[in-house]
Order: sequence, then C-alpha cells, then structure tokens
Amino acid sequence: MRNQRGEMENSYDSMGSKSKDVSLKDLSIRLAEFAQVRGWDEYHSPRNLLLALVGEVGELSEIFQWKGEVGKGLPNWSADEKEHLEDELSDVLLYLVRLADVCGLDLGQAALTKIIKNARKYPVVVMNQKSKSTYN
Repeated sequence: MRNQRGEMENSYDSMGSKSKDVSLKDLSIRLAEFAQVRGWDEYHSPRNLLLALVGEVGELSEIFQWKGEVGKGLPNWSADEKEHLEDELSDVLLYLVRLADVCGLDLGQAALTKIIKNARKYPVVVMNQKSKSTYN
C-alpha cells in the first residue's frame, strides 16, 4: 500500500505540469482516487461537499472584498496575490467537480448543454448601422 500511495503522490505531482490540458474527467478521477486512498469517501456526501464548496467560495470572495474593481489580467496584483487566487479558485473547482461526480453527473456535458440553453435564451442581437450611430 505504501508503494501505491507513493506512486499516486508522484502522479499528483506530475499532473501539475502547466503544459498539459486537464479535462474535468481527469480531475474527477484524480479526486476520487485522492479521497478513496485517504478514506474520505464516507464524508463526501453531496451535502457535505456543497457546504465545503460554499466555504471555499467565501474564501475566494475575501480576496476581492476590499479591492474595488479589478482590471482584467490583475495588472496591479503581486505574484503572491495571484497564487493565492489560483489556490482558492482551484479549491472551488475541485469541490464542484467532486460534487458533480458524487451526484453522478457529467459536469462537462452539463456545462456545454447550459451554454446551448443560454444561447437560445439570449440570442445575438445585431443592430443596424443607423441604430449603431445613435449610440456612438
């Protein structure tokens, strides 16, 4: 078992490579393995995962709480601030992916379906040239 854990830890380390795209399915599998070898499955009920997710969203919100409006790309943020943001965004993503998996949902497919629903609900409105000039 110790060797298996060591191999799993190494596989987690190699997953962090920034050159590789990671799918939601990859994350789901890794999270399931991570929880299973630690004996956490019994605690990963949908309710518990949702509450943990809400807590992480709160931590994410704290980062922005007193910053006012923030420019795209975070131009005035330090490397440490950006790393902290990455950590909290990752926590939110990981709990969301785990919650979907425990609920038996395909989050990637659900997201694509939602984009299609939103496209139908909010169609592109093209203004004619005459209308555009009144707004310039």
